[in-house]
Amino acid sequence: MIDAVLDWYRSSARDLPWRSPEASAWGILVSEVMLQQTPVVRVLPRWLEWMERWPAPADLADAPTAEVLRAWDRLGYPRRALRLQDCAREIVRSHGGAVPRGEQSLRALPGIGEYTAAAITAFAHHDRAVVVDTNIRRVLARAVRGRALPDRSYSAAERTLATQILPAGRERSAAWNQAVMELGALVCVSRTPRCEQCPLAEDACAWVAAGSPAPQEDTRRRQSFEGTDRQLRGRIMALLREHGVAAPAALTALDPTDPARVERCVRSLLADGLAVEESARPPGDGELGALRLP
Repeated sequence: MIDAVLDWYRSSARDLPWRSPEASAWGILVSEVMLQQTPVVRVLPRWLEWMERWPAPADLADAPTAEVLRAWDRLGYPRRALRLQDCAREIVRSHGGAVPRGEQSLRALPGIGEYTAAAITAFAHHDRAVVVDTNIRRVLARAVRGRALPDRSYSAAERTLATQILPAGRERSAAWNQAVMELGALVCVSRTPRCEQCPLAEDACAWVAAGSPAPQEDTRRRQSFEGTDRQLRGRIMALLREHGVAAPAALTALDPTDPARVERCVRSLLADGLAVEESARPPGDGELGALRLP
């Protein structure tokens, strides 16, 4: 199974700049943060611009926060941009400007969780780490467990399986993590898997051998984005990126039928540090002033 996936990857992997041998550990860290819940096609132009502008942690650490948020553009979840800058500052402050080695040290950085620490360990430092994202979980669920989809949330059984199947050697384990992730992204996709292109389909996939049974239950219901607070927050951020400042009237115009919703979203952006009020309001005023990027 492992050899088949590695052979497939050598001939079918996408040519992405953060996979280049010349890619820095910082560049790989940035790519992993950007790629969280965001497709490659959207990340690629932002990553290239970002690395041209801030090629090292020290460059981002010193950048004005407003410029960082503008550069993040529409990648989604702009708090990730703030955490990435916090991460750069901590790398400069505590690690001499170099991305630290080891999952424990990486997880001590702002915004770096279990998956990202493991991915940096494997892809940047070529050390052995159990990397498990949605794509890997789906491949292992089908190929090994014979299920159409992984568990609803990352389970102990999935963690044990991923740990057991990880090759022993450093380079081989890193290559496996990358290859099986790519297989899940390009071939073993969620809704319409391309089994005819899969190196495991013929004799190494338990799900195909079982007749490709449907999921036992619908575990992948998606909440509509239209009309959500997250959508409105995104529109407010887009207004700030474009104009630098947004007057109360411009904010209210984003949803004139529900000013309370606008206020709720504005206050959440203020609480997250993604915006600041242009001028202080009197205590207890209850109204919002103009907003600007921090």
